[in-house]
Amino acid sequence: MKLIIGNKNYSSWSLRPWLLLSHFDISFAEERVPLFSPGYQEKLSGYGGIGLVPILIDGQVTVWDSLAICEYVSDKYLDGAGWPADESARAQARACSAEMHSGFANVRSDLPMNVRAEGRRVELTPDITREVQRIESMWNSLRDANEEQGPWLFGKFSIADCMYAPMSFRFATYGINLAGKAGEYCTHLLADVSMGRWQAAAKGEVETIDFAEKGR
Repeated sequence: MKLIIGNKNYSSWSLRPWLLLSHFDISFAEERVPLFSPGYQEKLSGYGGIGLVPILIDGQVTVWDSLAICEYVSDKYLDGAGWPADESARAQARACSAEMHSGFANVRSDLPMNVRAEGRRVELTPDITREVQRIESMWNSLRDANEEQGPWLFGKFSIADCMYAPMSFRFATYGINLAGKAGEYCTHLLADVSMGRWQAAAKGEVETIDFAEKGR
């Protein structure tokens, strides 16, 4: 099984399935294709999908899109354990993951993931602030409800944690501190062993994507 990813410094979408595979210690080969480098689109298109990262190749099966890859891995390799076992919690985890997948456009565009960067400051517009507050409220609510079951959003580690993991890097880069248990959860994400491995690799990369270098 091979996972095609982009730059670890910038590619939040690549981080999500990588983190799921790494957390559950599923064996996979990793191929990094630096985004916006000469010929990168042609190379990605050669793997199938839509020419974007990430792409999972598992034998004759090719899956693209972060959430779809996580679902595939959960179904095939984890007997569904990528989601909470409880039916209600599983539905809620899927809803939270879908919200991340399709929402928070202002945070994603104006606070791009930039793992190497430290101490960046950007203007937090009302739209950005509203989205950050939504994440803070969500994380606080989920941790209140599930803290007795473990330290993750739904107690045990799930795809929902993978979907929101890039936000912890964003908040660290741009100096955004969350209140209450949301802040504790953000710290927990950043202290995770697999997240640390991703961060160390990101800091060793040399490519720069100008439009993702925001803040002063």
